[in-house]
Amino acid sequence: MATRYMVHDVDASVAFYRDQLGMILEEQWGPAMAIMSFGDERLWLAGPISSAAKPMPDGRTPEPGGWNRIVLEVDNFDELVDKLRVGGATFRNEPISGPGGRQVLVEDPSGNCIELFSSH
Repeated sequence: MATRYMVHDVDASVAFYRDQLGMILEEQWGPAMAIMSFGDERLWLAGPISSAAKPMPDGRTPEPGGWNRIVLEVDNFDELVDKLRVGGATFRNEPISGPGGRQVLVEDPSGNCIELFSSH
């Protein structure tokens, strides 16, 4: 299974997911699209010139952002949050704790939401 995110800039998004979140770049087709992996999960990053960005029959254009999100289960929650802060990442909230663990919402360079989660 894969998740697709619309992004403004494929290269900037690849750098963020690779360098900040530790994902692996599997494939990239220039500024149009890239496939990242995190364990068994795949994230497709589709830029503005990709086929996924073409207008819908009703005229709407797919765009980045929103509240749907991927959830990355991480063991190094505090270290990763600190690394992202130092790197200038935008957070939608402060880390919170609940019955299942800890979570925080961070945005990629295009404003797509990522939930970092740790059950520890």
